[in-house]
Amino acid sequence: MKNIKDVKKKIHGGLPEKVLQIGEGNFLRAFADWMIDHTNSAGCFNGSVVLCQPIQMGMAEQINAQNGIYTVMMRGVENNQVVERIEEVTSISRCINPYSDYESLVAIAKSPDLKVIISNTTEAGIAYHAGDKLTDKPPVSYPAKMTVLLYERFKKLNGQADKGLLILPVELIERNGDNLKRYVLQYAAEWGLETAFTEWLENANCFANTLVDRIVTGYPRDEIKEIRESLGYEDNILVTCEPFNLWVIEAPQKWANVIPLKGDNVHVIWTSDMTPYRTRKVRILNGAHTVSVLAAYLAGHDIVLSMMKDKVFEQYLRKCIWNEIIPTIPLPKKEMDEFANAVFERFSNPFIKHRLLDISLNSVSKYKARCLPSLLDNINKSHKLPPILPFGLAALIAFYKGTMQDGKYIGTRGDNTYEIRDNADILTFFAKAWQHPEDIVEKVLSNVDFWGQDLTKISGLKKLVDEDLGTIIRDGAATAVKNLVESL
Repeated sequence: MKNIKDVKKKIHGGLPEKVLQIGEGNFLRAFADWMIDHTNSAGCFNGSVVLCQPIQMGMAEQINAQNGIYTVMMRGVENNQVVERIEEVTSISRCINPYSDYESLVAIAKSPDLKVIISNTTEAGIAYHAGDKLTDKPPVSYPAKMTVLLYERFKKLNGQADKGLLILPVELIERNGDNLKRYVLQYAAEWGLETAFTEWLENANCFANTLVDRIVTGYPRDEIKEIRESLGYEDNILVTCEPFNLWVIEAPQKWANVIPLKGDNVHVIWTSDMTPYRTRKVRILNGAHTVSVLAAYLAGHDIVLSMMKDKVFEQYLRKCIWNEIIPTIPLPKKEMDEFANAVFERFSNPFIKHRLLDISLNSVSKYKARCLPSLLDNINKSHKLPPILPFGLAALIAFYKGTMQDGKYIGTRGDNTYEIRDNADILTFFAKAWQHPEDIVEKVLSNVDFWGQDLTKISGLKKLVDEDLGTIIRDGAATAVKNLVESL
């Protein structure tokens, strides 16, 4: 069977290299590079992307072997209909391995054509690494690499104000652009680089904070034979994802003109403050997971799709999102409704088998970040307890009922066991606390290390969680959720 490069025409790959992308993995290729391909098709950019693998073992060889051409398969639910879109992305010009060809990386940084740097180096990528030097080829950390590249550009182009770059990190940490900039300035100071360079960094470049949202399921190994036969060609870097996509970029509006991301089904928001959008995602999308999956697992479900096919859990989530979460977020209701409806469609995607036990990882910190703010805002706003968010906390306590076995903390569901995964100190706490179930709720809610405050001080919360936990233990999670939903 022929390779995709021998079958499909490279439409956009010969355009000026305006984007340097640190990171060549599935997510960026199904997200940013796909968006840039659409932007080129819309006649709004006229630029190609140079990829660079951020670590020594990467995909440069595979990508270059296909001339940078690959397939994106988008599969999911839109407007209550199952959809599948298959597109070839041709916006990539080449992929650099800086560990064997460092000079090519430096050369693209010096290019007057370059406008944008995008990165995805994992959450741990934006960090300081002691000992990195300007003369390393390359330095270890991504911020150190970035400092070198920007300094080389500054010297080559004489620090011209109009040669600054838009820097778009998509690493999943809060205020990713601010953090990257902080480390770059730290290296510049540590290396004794001139004041004119730091002034150029501050004034000519934009380190944008970003929020990205798309589930990328990667290379479909289990289906690839059938997919190849359907496509009629071989593609070794094909990537699958959901149709939904959103890129929120916090930057002055003038930078939107540098790379005006747009096109069919491309969703990008440029804003002066991304906080409400981050709050929306964390509380609705992530919070809906955390408040539901532990109860759903105890009720017998194993994946999100199964949970969503259960009408009781579907109503449980619907009431929680619209009655308890959306009213706490300062965005127009129409936007909130559209986002929440999209979340329901995403959770119901028949092509994604998202295991509840995978989502259950570190549920204590997840509840604190995703659900507790909505619970507290409800109380502050209405001066009463909502019913579902506290129930989610009771389900968490029930899920964390287990015993230590061979170094693992093991819970029981019917005749089966499951591993409860969290930080060691949290597991040790629950193992000891569940030895005295009569005051388990008191111990959990009063644990300031968990929640940042003593939740027993909230009037009525301990009593409500005690009652919910008792129902879950006595009658089972499925019955407890059913009774709760029917009471609302």
